[in-house]
Amino acid sequence: MRIEIEPGVKLFVDVEGLGWVPEAGQLRQRPTLLLLHGGPGFDHGGFRPFFSRFTDIAQVVYYDHRSQGRSDDRPRSEWTLDTWADDVVRLCERLGIERPIVVGQSFGGFVAQRYLARHPGHPAKVVLSSTSHHTGLPRKLAAFARLGGAQAEAAARAFWLQPGSDTWADYEVHCRHLYNTTPQRKLFETQFRPDVLFHFVAGEKQAMDLRAGLAGVRCPVLVLVGEEDPVTPPQDAEEIAAALPPDCVQFVRLPKVGHGAWRDDPAAAEALLRGFFAA
Repeated sequence: MRIEIEPGVKLFVDVEGLGWVPEAGQLRQRPTLLLLHGGPGFDHGGFRPFFSRFTDIAQVVYYDHRSQGRSDDRPRSEWTLDTWADDVVRLCERLGIERPIVVGQSFGGFVAQRYLARHPGHPAKVVLSSTSHHTGLPRKLAAFARLGGAQAEAAARAFWLQPGSDTWADYEVHCRHLYNTTPQRKLFETQFRPDVLFHFVAGEKQAMDLRAGLAGVRCPVLVLVGEEDPVTPPQDAEEIAAALPPDCVQFVRLPKVGHGAWRDDPAAAEALLRGFFAA
């Protein structure tokens, strides 16, 4: 379905699971998981079908960020982390969601970090999964060189410094398969907006550093990273965890796992997430 979050702006939203369940003669409200997908420029499909398994404990809400996936196209002036972060609040207000558990994966983790900075009292909990606080190009290049050799390092350097159709095509060939430690089966076609990706990488991402906004966080935050993730390396996650208040943060590195822990070790990721959601 398409939800209007402000005049003229509609986001694509999909919902799994009941928000209220009968228990002991009354209706009990379940928590809401709000999932912020990676990219930018992609859709929420990277969360499927894994997050369907949490419908036994929560209502799961998927959506496509503004100007991404199946959501409305909007002017480039709105393709900013501030706008995408504020859209989390706008969508919750429109759907009547209070105190969501927000899961930000990769680029969705950038949005979640900015959301935490701008709206620290809004979420109940946040998961920052396979994400970074900055571009961190030297770390990326070292990781791609280790995993894929000189061709992967060169393709990564070219794309992250000069994002465009040609450099993205080479990056897809030489780098994308290195994101994970297990072969990833493509279940369906995603809705991809490369112009949003190129715009963000060439612009706001170059000088991005999200750590300063994390000092005022007031909710539990799980920082989750795979030890073999080349595009958002473990050192980035360590620095994010260090920027959060010590009494709020749980930091977990999963071995033999790449980008998006559930893709390489779904059992370990599920156990960890269930524990965090329920705590």
